[in-house]
Order: sequence, then C-alpha cells, then structure tokens
Amino acid sequence: MTVVELIERKRDGGALTPQEWRELMTAYAAGDVPDYQIAALAMAVYFRGMDDGETEALTTAMLESGRMLELGQLKVPRVDKHSTGGVGDKVSIPLAPIVAACGVAVPMMSGRGLGHTGGTLDKLESIPGFRTRLTLEEAAKQVERHNCVLIGQTAEIAPADRRFYSLRDATATVEAIPLIAASIMSKKLAEGLTGLVLDVKTGAGAFMTRFEDSVKLAQTMIALGERRGCPTVALLTDMDAPLGIACGNAVEIIESIEVLKGRGPADVREITLAFATEMLVLGGTVPGPAAARARAEQALESGAALEKFRTIVAAQGGDAGVIDDPASVLPKAPIESVYRAESDGVVQRVEPRIIGRAITALGGGRTKVEDTVDPAVGFLVHARPGQQVRKGEPLATILARDDSGEMAARAALGRAFTIGQTAPAARPLISHRITKEGVEELPGAGAS
Repeated sequence: MTVVELIERKRDGGALTPQEWRELMTAYAAGDVPDYQIAALAMAVYFRGMDDGETEALTTAMLESGRMLELGQLKVPRVDKHSTGGVGDKVSIPLAPIVAACGVAVPMMSGRGLGHTGGTLDKLESIPGFRTRLTLEEAAKQVERHNCVLIGQTAEIAPADRRFYSLRDATATVEAIPLIAASIMSKKLAEGLTGLVLDVKTGAGAFMTRFEDSVKLAQTMIALGERRGCPTVALLTDMDAPLGIACGNAVEIIESIEVLKGRGPADVREITLAFATEMLVLGGTVPGPAAARARAEQALESGAALEKFRTIVAAQGGDAGVIDDPASVLPKAPIESVYRAESDGVVQRVEPRIIGRAITALGGGRTKVEDTVDPAVGFLVHARPGQQVRKGEPLATILARDDSGEMAARAALGRAFTIGQTAPAARPLISHRITKEGVEELPGAGAS
C-alpha cells in the first residue's frame, strides 16, 4: 500500500487501519515520507474526519513513534494540564509551580504558538537563558528534584507528532478535532501521568468556536486518556475575549509572576486556581475540591508557589532575577503606544482572534515553521466586554518593534474593538466540567 493510496482512501471518506497509521507515522518520523504527502492527508482528515477507532490508532501510532518519560519511580502522583490554546492564555505558567508546591509532580510538556494562539514555550523562552529543550533524562531528574519541569516536546517523545504539529500550523489544518486530540494526547500519555486535566477553550478565539465542538473535543481526549489508564477531566473555559490583560510573550510572563505574587487579573487567577483544584483532586493528596482549593490558595499566599517558580527558572538555566524585577530582565519593545476609544459607549466585543493574528504580524508568532519569535511585542488589553468607556480612554497598549508594526497593530485594534450602547450578555468564565461520566454545567463559575 502506497502513501498516495492512503491519501486517496481518506480523501474519499475511508479509514486507515491501526497498522497503516503505525507504519505511516513510523516512516514519517524517520523522514521517509515527505511533508507534502502528510499535508495532503491532514487536509483530507480536516474535511472527512476520523472515527473514534482511527483517532485512537493515530494517537497510539504517534505515541509509539518515540519514547516515554520514565517517572514510575516517583512516590508522588504525576498530574499535568493542557490547554487547547487561546489568546492571552498564560495559565500553565503560574499553575505548574502552584501544584508542584502542593506536593504533586507536574511534568508539564507544552507547545509553541499554533495558528493565532500563543505558546507556553515561546513565553518561557522570553526569560533569558531559560531552556525548554531538555532530554528525557534531564526532565526526569528535575521532576524528581523539584516536583516540576516545564519543557517542550523532546526529540524522543512522539517524534511523528512533533513534525505533524508544525506542519498543521503551516497548512491551515489545525482546527480538526481528531488531529488536535491525537496530537495532545500522544504527548500527554508519553509523560507517564497518573492524571490529566484539560482546558478546552470555546468561543471566538478558540480553535473550537462552537460549544458542541468543544464538548466533542473534550470527550474525545477524555476517552483516549481513560482507555490508557490515565484519569482525565476537562473544564470548558471562555475564549470569546483575550484572557487577562497581557497578550504576547514577555508581557505574559510578567502577568504570570503577578498571579504568583497573589495579584494579577481576576480571570487569570480564577482559572489558575480552578485547574489547580482539579489537579490536586486527581493527585489524591486532598480529601476533596474545597480542601484542594484552600491548599492552592495557601501556596500563593505563603509565597511557596512563587519560590517554586524561582527554583524552576534557575534549574532550567533562566535568569531567576525575573521573579523580583521582570521588567528589567525581560526584553522590552522599543515602541509603546496607547490605543484610545473613539467614542463613548460600552465595549461590546474584544475579538481575540484578530488580536492573536496581530501579535503574529508584529513578530510575536509564526507564519512559517522556521520563523523566529520576537518575545517583546504584543498588547496590553485594558478594556473588557461590558465595560463602560469614554472617548479618549485607553483601550489597549501596543508594544511594537517599529513604526510599521505599530500602525498595523493600531488598525487591527480598530477591528478588534466594538463599542456600542448596550452591554453584551455575560459569559461564564468556566462553563462546564466534563468527565467520563458526562457533562456537568457549572452555573456558579466566575464570569468573564
């Protein structure tokens, strides 16, 4: 069977067998299948989809194309969290040290920017010297010593997915539920976890803009985790506006440190604590959600989580001075200008996808796999949907490298902000909790 025949079959609505997926991903990881053929297959999957059996087969094929992170010797639970991506989503950065400070190991493997969304690795690498490219042996030793490591996908873990991930970003095939699920879960299952919590974004700035698709993605990943013996829980969180104030790379590190200092935007803090609660419950170190929440809050209030982040930064080669004076350590954009409201009214929309794409245009993301990311550029989004503003009031701050970037960013903000006379309906910050048992609505969650 040739690769062309496999592409034709998927193009025509057929399915590949588990053996075919295994052989194809093994060959792709080895460099024996060209990118253009996998790109064609990805586009066929985008339009034709995959059934549950095929999705599991692709996940297994990518998982088995590499090695596992060996953490079975640890005497503490191993729980990770993954977000499907959004604009201003820096939750993983304060979350990992909070949970690690509470006695649960967090082998956090994150990704780079994908499409219009930012990447945790790009944000962490804005800290001078911070190494996200550790070997599996280095990562395992750090988890053993410090209960946490913040790394990217190594060359050893799911190498087929590593190539496929970048290719999807460059071929407009990101927003396919089977490909998102298989990509995320092949990496997470390679971590040897005892539990996993998923942040599934929904709304205009998410890959899944419709609620039904977000639920389907969550259920697909939960099923993949549970079948592999990894208890998995998902929370649906709002991405109809940027999360927090900072949108970029270095500026999101500053905001993350603010959260660890007990400050920061209320929405970022609330989502961070919600996921810390879920991770501690999955870790089994607390009797229930209330105790888990209290322990996470105590880790913030006592400074233990902040000190854990200091330890992690230093252990991975970063300048730990970023904890005390981030503005002097992190790169700073040469141009900083204010975007102001052109009329009185109520902010009806802050379109996150436009802002995410504008960050990429400024140089803070990638349009090609080989692009270098500028960590200094981005936005500070001061106004939120539902907020009353007056003409001339600051809505956002632009952080740009040059005048042309500043002008393009200003035009993008003009499209992103909608000001009218009526307030939009409030959206819950965290709307649903999903487990293998079903979907639970959470009407009492905080509002965005």
